[in-house]
Amino acid sequence: MELLKQYLNQENAILIDVRQPDEFEKGRIPGARNVPSQKLRDFSLEVTDPDTPIYVYCLSGARSARAVRALRGVGFTQVYDLGGINAYTGELEK
Repeated sequence: MELLKQYLNQENAILIDVRQPDEFEKGRIPGARNVPSQKLRDFSLEVTDPDTPIYVYCLSGARSARAVRALRGVGFTQVYDLGGINAYTGELEK
């Protein structure tokens, strides 16, 4: 996950997991914030700088791809799709 390395080396970047809360609680990439897909609108209102780097993932990559399109659609300029956590080989946070 090259983009994950990019996230880790980028100051002020946000990592969001768009899975449902029960999925998030089972294990997540360390430092991730849970913002289920249906809550993206609320999240987008919280982040005031449209140039904030945002990294998104889900289980398989489908929801994260939709989330990236939605965030770009409301004006965020640096949104990156990490794909699915099922491809992540690091340690999970619980």
